[in-house]
Amino acid sequence: MKLNIGMRCHDLCPKMEMEELFKEVKANGIHQIQLAFGKSVSNYDFSTGHYSPGFARYIREELAKNEIHVAVLGCYINPTNPIESRRREAVDRFIEHLRYARVMGADMVGTETGRLDADFQVTKESYTEEGYQLLLKSMREIVAAAEKLGVIVGVEGVFNHTLYSPARMKRFLEDISSPNVEVILDAVNLIHPDQVSPEAQARVVDQAFAYYGDRISALHVKDFVFEGEEQIFRHVGDGLFCYEPLLRHVKEKKPHIAMLLENSSKDRFHGDTAFLQEIFDRI
Repeated sequence: MKLNIGMRCHDLCPKMEMEELFKEVKANGIHQIQLAFGKSVSNYDFSTGHYSPGFARYIREELAKNEIHVAVLGCYINPTNPIESRRREAVDRFIEHLRYARVMGADMVGTETGRLDADFQVTKESYTEEGYQLLLKSMREIVAAAEKLGVIVGVEGVFNHTLYSPARMKRFLEDISSPNVEVILDAVNLIHPDQVSPEAQARVVDQAFAYYGDRISALHVKDFVFEGEEQIFRHVGDGLFCYEPLLRHVKEKKPHIAMLLENSSKDRFHGDTAFLQEIFDRI
């Protein structure tokens, strides 16, 4: 089986006019992307209030012309911003992206789950019940809109965000209780500084699939090292991440799941893909 691998647009090339961006994606032999309008498109305004169905149809047509599918429409907000006006703006922005996704045919609109800090600084406050309840407040409104529009919300856990572990994600999925919420699993993002051994990494990945494997609908793939408490991203194969446990779950349970390379580049994409395929074929 061939892995279904794509990449984030903003890793592939710098911000540019949308029409040229999609041509560049196609020219590099990539057919599946994560698209973040604000990071990749220079010639249109995607701030809240500029949506129209006609504009979304135009984007869909440009994607089809270039044989591209959007696996994740990225709208990475801070749903636990303690400043209410800024949290409100973030929720409104995400809901508007749901409307784009519905017309464009994107699989989902994705976000991480934020930090309980106005400037998005790492803080242990993000782990508190206060932070969790604020996340639920934001996501319940987002999910209500997603259910009405028939769109999927993709939620990604991160070790120093509000949903910081597989157990916390499991609780969230149970509390939010909606078929319109699925998981973007970035296994590297869930690894804490004390979980870098191969055995500890395998436990994190196995726990995620045990708790909510049925809800995992897209994967982010990258590598990492730690410098103290800070996780530093590396290219695929250049860090400490052990790919075998993750790819074994893909082989057994998730054929053809969308896998999106992070921190890759157009010069590395095909080599990174071959590296992962080789591991997948031999496990």
